[in-house]
Amino acid sequence: MHHKLALIVFAAIAATSAQAADWSDTSLSFRHGSKYAEPFGSTEITKNIYGLTHASGYKYGSNFFNVDLLLSNKNDPSSAGSTDGAREVYVVYRNTLDLEKVTGKSFKSGVVRGLGVTAGFDFNTKTDAGYNSKKEMLVVGPTLMLDVPGFLNVSLLALAESNAPYSTFTSTATPRYSYDTHPMIGLSWGIPFSVASVTLSFEGFANFIAAKGKNEFGGDTAAETNIDMQVMYDMSAAVNASKNTLKVGVEYQYWKNKFGNPTTAAIGAGQAGPGATAKTPMLRAEYHF
Repeated sequence: MHHKLALIVFAAIAATSAQAADWSDTSLSFRHGSKYAEPFGSTEITKNIYGLTHASGYKYGSNFFNVDLLLSNKNDPSSAGSTDGAREVYVVYRNTLDLEKVTGKSFKSGVVRGLGVTAGFDFNTKTDAGYNSKKEMLVVGPTLMLDVPGFLNVSLLALAESNAPYSTFTSTATPRYSYDTHPMIGLSWGIPFSVASVTLSFEGFANFIAAKGKNEFGGDTAAETNIDMQVMYDMSAAVNASKNTLKVGVEYQYWKNKFGNPTTAAIGAGQAGPGATAKTPMLRAEYHF
């Protein structure tokens, strides 16, 4: 059911934004780190992540789309007993209607630049040994756009999430299961700054997600904290490219109770182990066009 709703939401949102963009930015990215972690798994997973990101503004608001291809090493195996790494595709789409643009009324007040309504979806497909995630999630809620250099948006979103995992250890498929609808406070930002004469940008997101009730196996879920931030340097001039074409930088992700799995000291029956919290430094490069 959730995948059908996602298609309906996507079609409705696309219809509202299918017009000439006021601005747009599309980029290809690459990330590499060796300290990724997975619940019930290792905290020493190496991943290469290839991303495609598109952001644009139109008459009534803005769009954001991102798809990542995540390639793990053997510490996150593709199946039971395999020495091949897992493969995952993760997709995010958000559309934010700017209420000032829609109504013609200003919502600017103090540190608030504007007010919006955000809707969208996440979905993923992963091929791994123990879970083989097939997440589907719809999101909707209000967004505050704060008055800072660049942008800083704060959203309060309702999440409707489901999954249908499969274990290669037991050859057991679990029917699609819907978690309790639960709230998330989400921040996203891109703020330029300088150190001496070096122009940099501080970018990223932070999601604070409430517990989502029982999981599909009857266990309790936990509240999540997922903070992913990077400092990027524009090195376009070094390759004779226009400004903000080529960026390089460092990134760090802290993800506690990943996917709602409570972090525990050891892996056991229903115990996600230390892999449920990731503390991952990364190198990042982006090409914008």
